[in-house]
Amino acid sequence: MRYGSVKHIALYYKAIPGMLRLLRQAAQTTGLVILTDSDGAGFLIRNTLKSALPETGVLHAYIPDLPGKEKRKAAPGKEGLLGVEGMTPEILLKALRDAGAEFADGSTPPPAREPITKQDLFALGLSGGPESAKKRAALLKALSLPAHMSANALLQALNVLFFREEFFTQARRLLEP
Repeated sequence: MRYGSVKHIALYYKAIPGMLRLLRQAAQTTGLVILTDSDGAGFLIRNTLKSALPETGVLHAYIPDLPGKEKRKAAPGKEGLLGVEGMTPEILLKALRDAGAEFADGSTPPPAREPITKQDLFALGLSGGPESAKKRAALLKALSLPAHMSANALLQALNVLFFREEFFTQARRLLEP
């Protein structure tokens, strides 16, 4: 299936009889990767699917916030960011690998890691504090992650991208005044 059609499935899964059942079945049998644009609409699609699908068998791949416009469009999108269609194959492959996708060439996801927790985000001031949103925004920008990520989505992405100690080292460096 082409990635362009995945977006349409995500948008209209409620309108197509059996689509949610099909997506659940894919998650259980072969696995499912959710890869959406990094703008607000992409996160709406991702969160809608996330709430409707089981956690098991679903991977979340994230593309970075890159300013620009797709070749097929006359003007940039509302938020001025490239969508999935505008990403290079290398960026897409990195997003898929970072999410833990397995490839036909036999390459596998990275080994299991000690997870980064909500308590870790709190300890670093990334949640539950007066400046948390500002600090999260700075971290998202520094890590080239989509600006629309909630604290929970950030946590999920961090666990895909970093070993726990590596994250602490980078976060402290990036968040120092």
